[in-house]
Amino acid sequence: MNDLGRIEDLPLEYRQRLTEQNLVPLWPSLRGVMPPHVPGPKTQPTHWSYQSIKPLLMQAGELTPIEKAERRVLVLANPGHGLDKMQASPALYLGMQLLLPGEWAPSHRHTPNAVRMVVEGEGAWTTVEGEKCPMSRGDLILTPSGLWHEHGHEGTEPVIWLDVLDLPLVYYMEASYHVNGDGKRQQVHAGQGFRQYARGGMRPTPVFQSNNKRYPMLRYPWADARAALQSMADNDPALECVQITYVNPETGEDAENILGFYALMLRPGQSLKLPARSPACVFHQIEGRSELQIGEQSFALELADTCCAPGYTGVRLRNLSASEPAFFFMADESPLHRKLGIYEVRD
Repeated sequence: MNDLGRIEDLPLEYRQRLTEQNLVPLWPSLRGVMPPHVPGPKTQPTHWSYQSIKPLLMQAGELTPIEKAERRVLVLANPGHGLDKMQASPALYLGMQLLLPGEWAPSHRHTPNAVRMVVEGEGAWTTVEGEKCPMSRGDLILTPSGLWHEHGHEGTEPVIWLDVLDLPLVYYMEASYHVNGDGKRQQVHAGQGFRQYARGGMRPTPVFQSNNKRYPMLRYPWADARAALQSMADNDPALECVQITYVNPETGEDAENILGFYALMLRPGQSLKLPARSPACVFHQIEGRSELQIGEQSFALELADTCCAPGYTGVRLRNLSASEPAFFFMADESPLHRKLGIYEVRD
């Protein structure tokens, strides 16, 4: 039976007594919070055009100096959650960030985990706990929870990157806050994790000193990720889904503990159907042009466009080029769903 009664069916005096005691009757709202068979997501299939975002981001650079903005970002908000919520999905926050030549975004740290997917430009860097990470197009850079990080730009052209954070979840848990640094630049130390772990299947041997860093690798160069995808495709022409997962090279676990990050390649002209899964997923076009079908809606993705698919929704991707591969960066909520025991795949 679906008819559990309405709140209006209860006497007004009874409802008032409940309210006075901070009590709420469950049965009128039970199907709203636990619908049958499939959740009722607020997340909507949403497409953000980079060519539309970039002029507005550049104008923000003219209107607001970095000293007043600290982080100059335009948030990619999902209308299903309301633009004021500043979230792309239940656990995903997305933002396009601009850094102009000569600018410096001071060091701070915060409880939400973050990554940076570099969209455009050269000459910028992110320093995380003293490790200086160069920023080139397609690179993935981690700034995990609690680690000090700052951004600087020594080049000549604007640099733009996509921020991905688990901010909506941490904010919902009432655990979101940040701490500013002392206004000084971080002391950069020798050594970079992406050089230490430069080859798959081979891990440095700590004979005299163990590596006890929780995040031993902070920068994942796109050149390496792209080469890995191309090698997989060449090695197995029958492989349908050419995809890699960004992982902790010491443990093999996800690079961060709440959100998952991936790179996907479509061969020239290839179409790929992804099953409906419980977590929401974000697709960002690193190279090429594609068509993305989310449920019954279709979107044309140009270079650097971003799209969000709600959970429990099938996705089909199609490379629009007959001669060149297409590459995507993906972020989803899979690690969180697995930890909660709610991860599932539906055909």
